[in-house]
Amino acid sequence: MKRVVITGMGTVNPLGNNVEQFWNGIKENKLGFSFISKFDTADFPVKIVGDVKDFDLLSYDIDGIDKKEVKRLDRFTQLALGASFEALRDCGSDLKDIDPYKVGVIIGCGIGGLELTEQEHSKFLEKGPNRISVFYIPMMIGNMAAGTVSMKTGFRGDNFATVTACASSTHAIGEAFRKIKDGYLTACLCGGTESCASQFALGGFNNMKALCRSEDLERASIPFDKERSGFVLGEGSGMLILEELEHAKARNAKIYAEVVGYGGTCDGYHMTSPSPTGEAAGMAMKFAYEEAGIKPEDVDYINAHGTSTGLNDKYETIAIKNAFGDHAYKLKINSTKSMIGHLLGSAGAVEAITTALTIKNSLIHKTVGYKVPDEECDLDYCVEKNIEQEVNYALSNSLGFGGHNATLCLKKYTD
Repeated sequence: MKRVVITGMGTVNPLGNNVEQFWNGIKENKLGFSFISKFDTADFPVKIVGDVKDFDLLSYDIDGIDKKEVKRLDRFTQLALGASFEALRDCGSDLKDIDPYKVGVIIGCGIGGLELTEQEHSKFLEKGPNRISVFYIPMMIGNMAAGTVSMKTGFRGDNFATVTACASSTHAIGEAFRKIKDGYLTACLCGGTESCASQFALGGFNNMKALCRSEDLERASIPFDKERSGFVLGEGSGMLILEELEHAKARNAKIYAEVVGYGGTCDGYHMTSPSPTGEAAGMAMKFAYEEAGIKPEDVDYINAHGTSTGLNDKYETIAIKNAFGDHAYKLKINSTKSMIGHLLGSAGAVEAITTALTIKNSLIHKTVGYKVPDEECDLDYCVEKNIEQEVNYALSNSLGFGGHNATLCLKKYTD
């Protein structure tokens, strides 16, 4: 079995258009939220979103990407391209020394081009089917991010999209890890992307009572707080370069962290609600740390799914207790969604980046916005301040609609 390390990372999200901006925002406990500006919210109950700001794909200077090409790419694909090329440049190699069939691209996406579907459907209703764009279908489908990244990088190994709602990008990273560990790939560009914060999508999520309706930016996304009332819908992309250790060492690559475990389960319970028992989510965590060859007591930190919904935070807390027993009360736990909201299919990848940076920098960020304790959420959610602490082993959790659970186990790299 091969060892797998993270050698490059890129992100575009509500806190910044690159990893440095994002991590600085995390350390400063900034909020990436803003009031909706795409449409008039006077008669709309949801007021706050997590938008990506000032993003321009042309600024990434990617060969073959010009204004004409950008118009033929949905925003979720554009975000993935930007984050992918940042990750490639960050890793210090174009990976062209590797057989292109041994470099994969796996990108999770929960929904795809929903806003484009709205636009083209309106055109269809007003002007008929002949006016639907010839680019609509290839722009809209969720796998096009992975396909387009391959076209622009030349990577021809395993290439697919994972679609497991909010767990999509954690599954993408986990599958990439397994492909490299088992020798099928030498490296993989993996992660997730999502952009669907339109009125139509917001209306759908709101009618499910999943979204926060607060008009207070500081009390909108408040994971594990008793007054939490729903998540803030965000957009963005997170991409990581996973690489076989010996190849990374041979080129003197910097290493953020080592991926040592991956667990995936399904609740088999409900379309949207996590299981009240937390059994399957707990098993995903258990499988991840068991694959790493460690005991539950060896885990220092969990980047929780922590959505700020009533059910998730309560049931994820139960799942952590199931996986860790008494050690659950000694773990440091936080939610990055307290600053960037819920990025759906790309949430897990951005949170995996956060977890890797936490390990690299020995800094666990605060769960921002928390004020009111909940007796059903009684673990240490790091609500007072950032914590400077060495982290040797960490988990990153993602729990998606449909009951999909995925957990990554990352380790501080030692030769």
